[in-house]
Amino acid sequence: AEKVLGYDLLSLCLEGPRDALDRTQHCQPAAALGSLSPQVVERCVAAAGYSVGEFAALVFAGALGFAEALYAVKVRAEAMQRASEAVPSGMLSVVGRREANYKFACLEARKHCESLGIENPVCTVSNYLFPDSRVIAGHLQALEFLQENARKYYFKRTKMLPVSGAFHTRLMEPAVEPLAEVLKSIEIQKPLLCVYSNVDGKKYMHSKHIQKLLVKQVVSPVLWEQTMHSVYERKQGTEFPYTYEVGPGNQLGAILKQCNLKAWKQYKHVDALEDEEAAET
Repeated sequence: AEKVLGYDLLSLCLEGPRDALDRTQHCQPAAALGSLSPQVVERCVAAAGYSVGEFAALVFAGALGFAEALYAVKVRAEAMQRASEAVPSGMLSVVGRREANYKFACLEARKHCESLGIENPVCTVSNYLFPDSRVIAGHLQALEFLQENARKYYFKRTKMLPVSGAFHTRLMEPAVEPLAEVLKSIEIQKPLLCVYSNVDGKKYMHSKHIQKLLVKQVVSPVLWEQTMHSVYERKQGTEFPYTYEVGPGNQLGAILKQCNLKAWKQYKHVDALEDEEAAET
């Protein structure tokens, strides 16, 4: 990873500084690190990755080589960082009541931005996490408006995310071309197991499909809740598979619990660094 990126990614992950790691161009490659026990890998039937984690899922499934994927992530991260710096924007995590109408809230936030003189403002759902939870992304003024009017829109909790831009919205359009170019130059294979796309929550069909949707993903909402439904769709009485979350934190496990309790009961979190430390002791 260090050779491809030109900096010591491991030491940045372990030692920081935190603000450097929070920068888009650094935190995206960091998400690509991870390893699992061999028998789990051999028996795996499906993979999915959240946002940039989709590259890790595709590497795991044999569709992308590690070095090529990491280089594509580097290009994607740098292009998204540049797009982020062009417009003051961000992402707001929202937990809503049943009555919450996210589309209407976003529409009113855009109207508020227009009243401030912002042309063609962006405020839209960028991540579907689980029932009653979304991430909304767009101009900072729109997100501030939603926080101030949270009760009106039946939002129980709102929290700004520590990211530098409105990812998975059209504010990321400047990042589309650089990523499209680099993916054209990379050999993409058909995955050895099912990999589900963030863009539509469905299985990737072939290499051209992967190339097309990875580019589209930059400006499309992450349909994670819908993906979870696709992954765990089973006939009545069919046993649920084991699920492993690889990497730092167990946020995807927490989301899974809200989407599919049966699947969550057979969930395990695997932190590659913890495993290495256990092996050493």
